[in-house]
Amino acid sequence: MQDKTLKCRDCGSDFAFTVSEQQFFAEKGFTNEPGRCPKCRAARRSSDSGGGGYGGGSRQMYPATCAQCGKATQVPFQPRTDRPVYCSDCFSSRRGSSGGGGGYGGGRSGGGRSGGRDRW
Repeated sequence: MQDKTLKCRDCGSDFAFTVSEQQFFAEKGFTNEPGRCPKCRAARRSSDSGGGGYGGGSRQMYPATCAQCGKATQVPFQPRTDRPVYCSDCFSSRRGSSGGGGGYGGGRSGGGRSGGRDRW
């Protein structure tokens, strides 16, 4: 194996795809070579235009009232009037005690991890 010279799809400059990077890609199971130079990859990662995921950028939060304790809180989704919303403390306690039961805390609502299949 030897270093490869690739062309960045963003800035058009040539960059080296080193042997160690190729080995890393192979170990991780990546089948495609990088399309961007390290500088453009870093710029893309730091920008907010990278799409979804948990990194970067601010998230819109919505005001809500906890259905269990009545405390004012904020949640990262638009609350609906037909479903209960919980503050982070109440959500954690409900989730830990019985795996949820309704609302956005689990159960058959589709909002939690039910371990695979729901039984109807």
